[in-house]
Formats: sequence, structure tokens, C-alpha cells
Amino acid sequence: MRTPCEGPGEEEQEEGAVANTGRPEGVPEAQEGSDSDLDSDLETEGTHGLQEWVKDTLYLRSCRAHGVVPASCFLRQGSTPELNLQHRGLGPQGARALASALTSNPYIKRLDLRDNGLCGPGAEALAGALSKSSSICDVDLSENQLGAVGAQAVCSALVVNPAMQKVQLAGNDLEEQAAQYLAELLVAHTGLKSLDLSYNQLNDQAGEMLGPALAENTGLTELNISWNHLRGPGALAFARGLEANIFLRVLDISYNGCGDTGASALGGALKTNNMLEELIMSNNRISAAGALSLGLGLRVNRTLRILVVSRNPMRSEGCFGVLKSVQANPFSALELLDFSDIQVNREFKDLASSLKVILPGLCIKTVACKVEYEKELLSVSRSAK
Repeated sequence: MRTPCEGPGEEEQEEGAVANTGRPEGVPEAQEGSDSDLDSDLETEGTHGLQEWVKDTLYLRSCRAHGVVPASCFLRQGSTPELNLQHRGLGPQGARALASALTSNPYIKRLDLRDNGLCGPGAEALAGALSKSSSICDVDLSENQLGAVGAQAVCSALVVNPAMQKVQLAGNDLEEQAAQYLAELLVAHTGLKSLDLSYNQLNDQAGEMLGPALAENTGLTELNISWNHLRGPGALAFARGLEANIFLRVLDISYNGCGDTGASALGGALKTNNMLEELIMSNNRISAAGALSLGLGLRVNRTLRILVVSRNPMRSEGCFGVLKSVQANPFSALELLDFSDIQVNREFKDLASSLKVILPGLCIKTVACKVEYEKELLSVSRSAK
């Protein structure tokens, strides 16, 4: 069971009962101010390099003050660029203890705090460190129940930190109340390259705020907003934002239920957008009529390399219409068309074969033809690893 927002940390449960001083049960109490009550998980994992980390008293004292068990991997982190604290059950108190030490660590570039029950208070505690750090450029705060309070704290911190390039906020119960802070981040931060907002509850009202912000954004190259609730007006506003955007290269808007209205709006965006290279629209309730509207943009677009429209009820008729649009575009850059989980007929297969003559490098995925395609990764993805 995931740790409640205000409950004890997962590490504390694993190590046994912990007193208010943060000391494991059965360990003699050290003299006040000493560092002998360091870290119970260090005792189980070994004490190699302990002397090196005794110097880092800031974190240890902060953990003692907040009554939490220090994370041994932070003490062992040294000069490595990635700090992975996934699934540690830090909670708000653990976040407060960690925040005071992050500002004095110049080595960390990637901070992974996925699934730690940080909630709003934990995000507020980390905000100060994120706003001041000149080294952290990639942060994962997914699955932390941040909500609107946490989103406000994180976005406010990131706005004033030009070093940040990649942010993951998936699965954080973000609704329309959080959208205004996300919109401000998109408008104000020109250095942010990748943003993951998947698995949240961003609805049409959120889309109406995020769409105009996307239009004004100058810098974002990759946006994942899959598994949300952008449908009628929200999908339309978002598509209009994409139409005006001149930086975004990858957009994942799958599992939103955009419908034919959203597909038509995205088709219109593809007519003028000359930057987008990858568009993922799986499972969006797009019928054959919506597919034909989307195809109008494919007739003139010169930059899109990957289009994924799998698991939509467009039937073979819609898939055929998309292929006809690509066939009519002599400047098409498409390398992958993914129609997975959609049944197609013989007419579609014949057109696909003739299209391969015109575009020999084009992969067309269907239920029967599960071709392999290896895409070129964005530079921001490569640098973040």
C-alpha cells in the first residue's frame, strides 16, 4: 500500500520502529550532536565509504531534526550525476530533510523522486531547492499526489530556474486548478525542452488554458499529455495552440477522447505547423470522418515523420483515407503510419503496397503487418540519460 501523505516513510517501516529522534529501535542513543545515529539502512547495506559521508552532516542533521531515516543512496551519491530515490516513501518530512541538502550538492543533474507520497507539502519543501539549484536539469516528480498546491509550488520554482530542461509530473491528480500554473510555466520558461503531464485529470477547462500557452511557448520540443480528459473544447483549444507553436517536435495526446472534432482541429494544425515530427493519437474515439479530416493536413505537411492512430474506430475506410492523403503529398516526410488494432480490407492493403513504391522508407503498421520501426531519439532524450 502506498504511504499516506502524512504517514511514516516506507524506509522507516522496512527498518523497524523508529523513535522520534530517527533512531532505529535497539540502537543505543548517541550523544547529542554526534553522527553515530546515522542511518539504519547503512547498517544493513554495509558501511563502505561511511567516513567519506560523515562529512555531509547537513543532510544527517536535517534528517534527525525531521525524525526521518536518511536515504543511504544519497549519502553514497558522491559526484555521480543521477540521484534515484524512487519508491522510498519519503513523504513530506523526508522531502523537507532532502531539500536542505540538495542546494549544497553541485553534482546532481537528474533527480528521480517518483512515487514518494510527497503531496503538496513535500513539493513546497522541495521548491526552494529546485529554484536555487544550478545543476539539476532533469526532475521526475511523477506519482506523488501533488495536486494543485504541489503544481503551484513546483511550477513557481521552475519558472525562475533556467537550468531545468526536463520535467515529469505524470500521475499527480492534476486538474484544471493546476492548469493555470502549468500554463504560466509554458509561457515563462524558454529553456524547458520536455514536459510529461500524462495520467492526470486535465479536462476541457485545462485544455482551454494550456492551448494558448502552447501557442506562446518558445522552447518545448516534447510534450506528453496522454491519458487525460481533453475532449471537445479542450482538444480544439489545444490543437489551435499547436497550430501556432514553432518549436514542438513530439506530441503524445493519446487516450484523451479527442473525437472527430479534435482530429479535424489537429488536421488543420498540420497544414501550417512546420516543426512537429511525431504525433501520437491512439485511442481518441476518431471515426472514419475524423480520419478524413486529419488527412487534409497530411496532404500538405512536410515535417511529420511518425503518426500513430491505433485503437481508433476509424475502420478500414478511415485508414484508407489517411493513406490517400499521404499519397497525394509528394513532399511527405512520413516514416511510420501506425494503424495497429484496426481491421483493414483488401483495398487498403493494395493502396499500401502502391504507396510503398512512392515512399519505400515508409513503415505501415496494421493488425496483420506488425513491422518494426526504430525511430531517431530527440537530442533532449539522449542528453537526459
